[in-house]
Amino acid sequence: MTQDPITLYKLIVLYMLDRVNFPLTKAQVGDFILEKEYTTFLKLQQAISELTDADMVRAKSIRNRTHLEITEEGRQTLGFFENRISSSIREEIDKYFKENEYELKNEVSVLSNYYKSTTGEYEANMIIREKNINLVNLTMSVPTEELAASICDKWETANQDVYNLLVEKLF
Repeated sequence: MTQDPITLYKLIVLYMLDRVNFPLTKAQVGDFILEKEYTTFLKLQQAISELTDADMVRAKSIRNRTHLEITEEGRQTLGFFENRISSSIREEIDKYFKENEYELKNEVSVLSNYYKSTTGEYEANMIIREKNINLVNLTMSVPTEELAASICDKWETANQDVYNLLVEKLF
């Protein structure tokens, strides 16, 4: 029985999302799939879009990243059709996560976003998350969009120092 290639790409995405206990970004999924040359960028985007439309994957945009998470329906579908992914592809995915889990997890566990508040100021919201629990959720109100964007950018590299300072001063 031949398989529609887009179906295989969808199953690979579901398999990847099922193998981690944190969301992956579209870029993280794409980096692996495109590096392995399983498909093209456009076909991958189509597969992710169709998975999202079918409620098998939940997509959430945070600043300039789209975070993907498998839903219960996606997990059930994968359970029925996982055997259609070759064992070599499953092994490559498992190996990739074993070697890169810490870096992948760190990328999506540190979040920042900013928005204009009802007062006219901008609020920079910064989060450190572990296993879907917010360890830190900090919001700062600032006068300009540029300052809010700068704070969010710096959060990407300074979050561990800020977290350590909070723990040192508060515990």
